[in-house]
Amino acid sequence: MNFETIELNYQDRKAVLTLKRPEAMNAMNETMLKELAECFEQLKGEQNIQVLVLKGEGRAFSAGGDIKMMLQSDEIGDFHGIMESISKMVLNFYQLPMITIAQVHGAAAGLGFSLAISCDYVVAEENSKLAMNFIGIGLVPDGGGHFFMKERTGIPKAKQIIWEGKIMNGQEAQQLGLVDIVAKDGEAEHYVEEMVKKLLSSPILAMLETKQLYHSERLNELKKVLSKELDAQLKMRQTKDHLEGIKAFVEKRPPKFLGQ
Repeated sequence: MNFETIELNYQDRKAVLTLKRPEAMNAMNETMLKELAECFEQLKGEQNIQVLVLKGEGRAFSAGGDIKMMLQSDEIGDFHGIMESISKMVLNFYQLPMITIAQVHGAAAGLGFSLAISCDYVVAEENSKLAMNFIGIGLVPDGGGHFFMKERTGIPKAKQIIWEGKIMNGQEAQQLGLVDIVAKDGEAEHYVEEMVKKLLSSPILAMLETKQLYHSERLNELKKVLSKELDAQLKMRQTKDHLEGIKAFVEKRPPKFLGQ
């Protein structure tokens, strides 16, 4: 598979998918969203790969959705198409017949954080910057963020984390159940390699059967959440607070929200 913004490498029963927009801290533009959806679609039929590792090239895992993409998609139809690409990507990923591991260093924010916590395991370095920070630009989480936050923390805590939009380091996120293993800075890859060895020397077919059982039971709920996130995001895109949040971000100043 040849892609422009991602790279997929096979190593025996393991595959490594690398996000490759380092100049933009692997922010997800429309091309990357479509390529991820296509890649996960093809991997759904892969019989020989039992572990998939997700990582980012350069200084970060992923800074989230590309702000430039949001600025350029003024038309509702354009943004609707972006949200549909996100939903397709998430649904394909959730149905993968393999154990998934997020190898996080640097930033994993917004949509990038949604993708990370959708993995079966999240390994993050101590000084990673992890944030469900959609609130800072007057939006709600997407990429199934509501679903995966609830699964990992429960609804009351998920709401609070989403509303606060706080940037967390690896240990803070681990205490909340959003990260499974904290690695020393620069050592996430080593931890992941050891984890993969252990998984591949385990009765992994039984593990994958458990994953399939749980995910098949929750798939319809995830579809409903993604649909509701699409509706909510379209609604929020038309608010004054969102426009102010975007403007403040571009101008590098604190936003002045009015609740409108």
